Amino acid sequence: MATHPISVESCARLDATFGDSGMTQRYFVETPITGSEALLEAAESHHLTHVMRAKAGAQVTLFDGRGGEYAAEVTKIERSHVKLAVLAHDPIERELAVPVTVGVPLPKGDRQRWLIEKLVELGVQHLVPLSTAHTVAQAGDAARDRLRRTVIEAAKQCGRNRLMEIHAPQQWHDFVRSADAAAQRWLAHPGTSPTLGDILRESAATSAAGFVTAVGPEGGLTDEEVAQAIASGWTAVSLGPCILRVETAATLLASAAALFAGIAR
Repeated sequence: MATHPISVESCARLDATFGDSGMTQRYFVETPITGSEALLEAAESHHLTHVMRAKAGAQVTLFDGRGGEYAAEVTKIERSHVKLAVLAHDPIERELAVPVTVGVPLPKGDRQRWLIEKLVELGVQHLVPLSTAHTVAQAGDAARDRLRRTVIEAAKQCGRNRLMEIHAPQQWHDFVRSADAAAQRWLAHPGTSPTLGDILRESAATSAAGFVTAVGPEGGLTDEEVAQAIASGWTAVSLGPCILRVETAATLLASAAALFAGIAR
């Protein structure tokens, strides 16, 4: 098949999507912003008033996770919340042109937070915690609530105005069978062919329907689990000669998908 090396122009387009935005003072509003006023509560209010020490009249940027961002001005600071006047709406989006979904058994401890942060920065829209034969950490409601805060913090930092969604956990066989058949579906599996480098060189890697990637747990996938994915039309991809941690493999596959999704703009 013909190969298409990634051009400087393509990289520039991706950088324009997720480059250095230089943004500061971004705050997330839980309630949809619909009128001329907004309210910051809980962690966001505390950060604005106690960490940044903002006063009335301070100019900030707000987003509610539903697209676009808002120029706003602090009007009143209360003990538990901050009131702001909404000055203008900018419909700017910093999302990838096609959706990227990552399915992964969540690693343990702080590595979960690191993984979530990087996936948000890369533009991943959907994260599906997977339950496999060797899964260790379980993604219950409390864990997902905790990780959602990491999603918000990462979105504030990188400039995204939409939040990556952390879905309810899925069984491995349900995930691989239900993934969009029109999307590129990549399964990280050591010792297989093609390699990720082969995928990156193939023109077939571009997909208008998006990208779905899957990574196994620290104990690896069983032969049956790999066979289930292959039978459902997934492409098993080698990520190199070394055994990678779950979060490293998931981030590497997501980076490749984000590259092509960014080029598709």
